[in-house]
Amino acid sequence: EREERVRERTMQGEGVNQELQRMNRELERVSFTDSLTNVANRRAFDDLLTREFRRAKRTRLPLSLILLDIDSFKAYNDNYGHQQGDIALKQVAQALEEALRDAGDVVARYGGEEFAVLLPETDALGAEAVTERLRLAVEAMQVPHQFALVGKVLTVSAGVGTLVLGEQSSLSELVSLADQALYRANVRDSLEACAA
Repeated sequence: EREERVRERTMQGEGVNQELQRMNRELERVSFTDSLTNVANRRAFDDLLTREFRRAKRTRLPLSLILLDIDSFKAYNDNYGHQQGDIALKQVAQALEEALRDAGDVVARYGGEEFAVLLPETDALGAEAVTERLRLAVEAMQVPHQFALVGKVLTVSAGVGTLVLGEQSSLSELVSLADQALYRANVRDSLEACAA
């Protein structure tokens, strides 16, 4: 009888332990997911970027980073309201995720209306192709945006940075390349809007 009770308690303990493990996995998943868009959050992205950077440095394979910004998003929020803005953020995140093809590619909410896409083992040419696919996926949603500077649907601007990592390469260099390219894309879009 005593052995039976010990066996029952052991099984109960194992059940509790399994439930705790499941809850811990769920907590970890939630802590790395953006609660609005359900893509990776900034914390998860930063962790993944650091890991992929180290791996790319070891393997000497290229690493690409795309930074995307929803065009005229302040005007969208101001005119359609923040609830509609949240819906648009969710739609953009979903379109970006669906447009990615490689299992190792990750989209994350970078901040506000910005998203980041990490492309391990992808050279500049491949990253440019992915960027265009992402841009077209968002445009294809045909989300009305009557207050956009260019066009009348929700669009994104993107900047790409690619490094084949050597000993002197730094993580900030990769982010800076993508950020500068995004800045140039935003300036170009503003100039096009003024010319129109």
